[in-house]
Amino acid sequence: MKDVEEFRVIWAHGDVLALCLSLRSSCLSVCLSDCLSVSQVILSAFQQQKEVKLKSSPADLVTETDQRVEKLLISAISSRFPQHRFIGEESVAAGERLQLTDSPTWIIDPIDGTVNFVHRFPFVAISIAFTVNKQTEFGIVYSCVDDKLFTAQRGRGAFLNGAPLHASGQEDVSRCVVVTEIGAERDDLALSTLTSNICRLLQLPVHGVRALGTAAVDMVQVAVGGADVYYHVGMHCWDIAAAAIIVQEAGGVVMDTDGSVFDMMSRRVLAASSATVARRIAEVIRAFPCRRDDEETAGSGV
Repeated sequence: MKDVEEFRVIWAHGDVLALCLSLRSSCLSVCLSDCLSVSQVILSAFQQQKEVKLKSSPADLVTETDQRVEKLLISAISSRFPQHRFIGEESVAAGERLQLTDSPTWIIDPIDGTVNFVHRFPFVAISIAFTVNKQTEFGIVYSCVDDKLFTAQRGRGAFLNGAPLHASGQEDVSRCVVVTEIGAERDDLALSTLTSNICRLLQLPVHGVRALGTAAVDMVQVAVGGADVYYHVGMHCWDIAAAAIIVQEAGGVVMDTDGSVFDMMSRRVLAASSATVARRIAEVIRAFPCRRDDEETAGSGV
């Protein structure tokens, strides 16, 4: 195949950096094309009645469209890059092992915001991140209904429909809009922790707390500058892997909710307009216990 042959020629000349950049560019081009193509499957099903199944909780849903879109994406990408690995929400829910290695890996959420999709609430997105050596090289979040394509490549900035994105840079927490989600965790400890976090934020105070029902679209609001903070406990790597690099490339800050280094497998994330705001929010919010995504029996997502 043409892509593979090009990589072999570059590798033969020993230019590892050029190899990585060529691979990233080729993968991004393929991903954009496939993402826009499968979005038509989502849009055509959006207004239709759906057959819904439950996964980990009454708020953790899956439809035939989720499964179909993921299969289409994996099939299309693997036909071009047969040696690459995949972490897909619905594949993991079906029992496939979740393992992030140094190999080129695609992290896919075929429909982020399945509850929204079921109810025709107009915020649903395809989220795809591409990693090499466990480092995210690019991310794509495509909000299908409103036709907003968020993209970022490591070291090359973030964009919305081709226009550069910039986080707000806000450093005064009292002037912040915060975005978060309740998520699929509905046990007493999770719910009490989530609601008390919101109460503490409102008492800081902040300008307001919002939720759109899709972690990926929530998080990129920080990159757009429409929100200044996004935090979430209990989400999964496929929810936020792509959005994280988009926020970072827009000049935002991404870390763990306790202020430590961001780990996409930890199921905790805090994104903010500035390090000052991020640290202040981290002092206030608390996390409830979550099994890591890369532990053997990790579940499914929002």
